[in-house]
Amino acid sequence: MFGRSHQRKPSSNAIGDDLARVLPNDGIPWYKKSHLSWLIYYSISLCLLAAANGYDGSMMNGLMALPQWFAFMGHPSGSWLGFINAVQSLSSTFAYPIVAYFANRWGRKRGLWVGYFFLFIGAFLQAFAPTSTAFILGRLFLGQPSAWWGGLAPLLITELAYPTHRAFLTSLYNSGWYVGSLLAAWATFGTRNYDSSWAWRIPSILQIAIPIVSLPAAILVPESPRYLVSRGQIAKARAVLTKFHAGGDEHSLLVDFEMAEIERAIEADQSAANSTSWMDLISTPGNRRRAFISVTLGVYAQWNGVGVVSYYLALVLQTVGITSVTDQTLISGCLQIWNLILAVGAATAVDRLGRRPLFLISSVGMLASFVVISGLSGSFATTGQGPVGLAVVPFLYLYYGFYDIAFTPLLIAYPAEIWPYHLRARGMALVQMSTYIAIFFNLFVNPIALEAIGWKYYIVFAVILVFITLTIYFFYPETKGHSLEEMALVFDGADAPAITDSAITEQKREVFHKEDVNSG
Repeated sequence: MFGRSHQRKPSSNAIGDDLARVLPNDGIPWYKKSHLSWLIYYSISLCLLAAANGYDGSMMNGLMALPQWFAFMGHPSGSWLGFINAVQSLSSTFAYPIVAYFANRWGRKRGLWVGYFFLFIGAFLQAFAPTSTAFILGRLFLGQPSAWWGGLAPLLITELAYPTHRAFLTSLYNSGWYVGSLLAAWATFGTRNYDSSWAWRIPSILQIAIPIVSLPAAILVPESPRYLVSRGQIAKARAVLTKFHAGGDEHSLLVDFEMAEIERAIEADQSAANSTSWMDLISTPGNRRRAFISVTLGVYAQWNGVGVVSYYLALVLQTVGITSVTDQTLISGCLQIWNLILAVGAATAVDRLGRRPLFLISSVGMLASFVVISGLSGSFATTGQGPVGLAVVPFLYLYYGFYDIAFTPLLIAYPAEIWPYHLRARGMALVQMSTYIAIFFNLFVNPIALEAIGWKYYIVFAVILVFITLTIYFFYPETKGHSLEEMALVFDGADAPAITDSAITEQKREVFHKEDVNSG
């Protein structure tokens, strides 16, 4: 997964030759180095914050299988049911611009506490809601943690991770979604037979469980060295890297190199801040391609049918004759275990198999699965035969397996690496906004469409998946084996700026001179 320190070739493929040259070559695995073990603990704990969003999606899926919840909410359907689901993602959408401003002004770590504040308010309001209005208001508050943690935790992971661990840990972030969905699915399964409103109130209060597990890491994790450098706190930034990347070695060549890179990047960012704008995202052919990928990836991650299965699995199962609450919640619970295993496995394969093959296998597999699901659902609607409807279930699992191998790990990791540094924050914001707008549309429209045309709605997503596959084939390039600086050659070609900056070149020369002296 993470490998040993002396494995130079994988490191070079993932991060570039210059950085790989200054990595320690002691042959000691990461789990025998306490500083790396702590760093991975922090990163995995931050990945679990993605569970807040996953818990909400799976919990609402489970609640819609509970008659107790439907009775409390006044038996919502159609557009009103869509709004109850969508209000959480709507809240997240409006929060992202504030999160981006907060991150640059006050740091990545402090904003995590804002997420916890809204989590506790929203979870308790939803769990102890006296009316349906209070429940909806609780969901509005619960959209905030998804934005604060989704906007800040990946930044902390990316900017703190050890160089050879960064790709895996960044890709792992979205897998936390399934940890939350797993707990929610089994919580609703466990309370399904309660006669009182506690059948849905207990799953509502359990939303705080996984974030509480991550709380020690949120307290102890250091601030991003990149943020510290941007605020002029050079010594603190070096101390963080020395402690967690070099195990306290103040003469580490790796830390010297990283500090040179960070200081130069922050200098370029501060210079670019006075001259760049949102229009720069489409100012050149290379940037227009990046922007196209960012928008389509955010939209396609939600418009490939996953929105129907994630939030409306109970309604999907009803269309094929699976109406038992026990059966619906059991299928949902097992599905989340399957999703988590596939998502984590895919994160380990990102650097080995490459981004483009994973995207293509995923889209083609989802297309084939949805074609079969549509056919079986239509056959059941015509014949009413139980075995035909039951046959849909394994293909739902196959569909999700194909989704997990690309769109879970790469939704965050792929856009983060294709944008140049001075446009990366805006590029990531473009992805997040596209994703949440697509989610809001899905949650509002899906129940209306399912109620109106039933299984025929699946055909729409089969058609969309054809366009997704073609878009990936013609416009999504492979980025495996390229450093962030080299990425410009992939997208800009001959127009890519030459990496000849004298300051950074001189800093690298000094670091490599130290290495030659030490090795000599």
